[in-house]
Amino acid sequence: MTDPHALARRCLRAGIDAARPSTVVGETLALDGSRLTVGTAEHDLDSYDDLLVVGGGNAAGAVAAELETLLVERIDDGIVVTDQPTATERIEQVEGDHPRPSDAALAGTERLRELLSRADDRTLVLAVVTGGASALLPAPADGVSLAELRATTDELLASGASIDELNTVRKHLSTVKGGRLADVATPATVVTLLFSDVVGDDSGVIGSGPFAPDETTYEDALSVVDRYDLALPRAVIDRLRAGHAGEVSETPDAGAPGFEHVTEQLLASNHTAARAALATAREAGYEPLLLSTRIRGEARETARSAVAVGEEIAATGSPVEPPAVVVSGGETTVTVRDETPGNGGPNAEYALSAALELDAPGVVVAAIDTDGIDGDSAVAGASVDAETVPRNERSAATRALDSHDAATYLAERGATIETGATGTNVNDLRVIVVG
Repeated sequence: MTDPHALARRCLRAGIDAARPSTVVGETLALDGSRLTVGTAEHDLDSYDDLLVVGGGNAAGAVAAELETLLVERIDDGIVVTDQPTATERIEQVEGDHPRPSDAALAGTERLRELLSRADDRTLVLAVVTGGASALLPAPADGVSLAELRATTDELLASGASIDELNTVRKHLSTVKGGRLADVATPATVVTLLFSDVVGDDSGVIGSGPFAPDETTYEDALSVVDRYDLALPRAVIDRLRAGHAGEVSETPDAGAPGFEHVTEQLLASNHTAARAALATAREAGYEPLLLSTRIRGEARETARSAVAVGEEIAATGSPVEPPAVVVSGGETTVTVRDETPGNGGPNAEYALSAALELDAPGVVVAAIDTDGIDGDSAVAGASVDAETVPRNERSAATRALDSHDAATYLAERGATIETGATGTNVNDLRVIVVG
């Protein structure tokens, strides 16, 4: 690897490490005797009969382990559903699948809901909600099966819909999303601990907001279906239409009584990872620049903008003088146009699209999903430069991009980044290194 590639990977690794539960839980939560401090709020544990830990998402298992270490024997019971379980004694960890809901996750969600239903006004609930909770906390609404929910998820993921749009539909097909778990937990005191994998860190979107008010409606969900011309199961369409007609209850909004005893604490976000990547670049003697943590859109298109930024820096020293590292984050999407897509995800497509555009020497573009799993692939992402795609390989690379097989092609070129499951999920992280 050349120095720019090595630096790109160090910056990305620093971003992941900064957003790990082992880093941020201890920075935000503290226990002094019976006083539990979460951010600036304080809770006297002696004022409660029970302390429960519940939740779901990619990082939920690691957060649960950190909470057990912090609270020792104070935890009375708990259950989290995650695709990355860790060893805990007092908190049950159920292994589910991501990004498609599974039978195991459904069973775990049902047990979690039953545990919450027993909570009373002398119960403190620490509710862990991280990226991936939408798939890992499935609970289909009446008349919708898990198989139909899975088919809906597949259709939404392939459509190129944003995470906000995707979760608008999922919230209206669930008995736990869109604030419904807050209703179940009433009248307990609930402190929601959030790891954000969404642009803007809206708690109503993170994990489809099981403990957050929902301002979207059945009408909004139907608009998403129409906008992307989604071919959804008949039971799903019937459920959404029944909600729009007022035949089933709407998700609770901010005025619902279930949120009177719910507070939120953001533990980590894309900005957490971006700041760490910037610090690593600065320590290496490169001029750091944060472009944005809110970049979204089609992966291959946003990559072209990244290449333009890198080439402008190399050619003119604007907007920052080289050597420089430009950091960005957010969530790009992929509209699947091939009936039998290959291996890869948004970050692999971003990287391969960038590689096809790059012609300036000394510029490296790298992108990863911070959970370590890019789409359906076994890689986190890739780092590329002007030599990643040789001139005689351009046709093959373009075919790989068009057939959504970017990770396969990049692996053959030695460009992929493999981290394994990272224990966190704070969206995509990208860097441009200009030597």
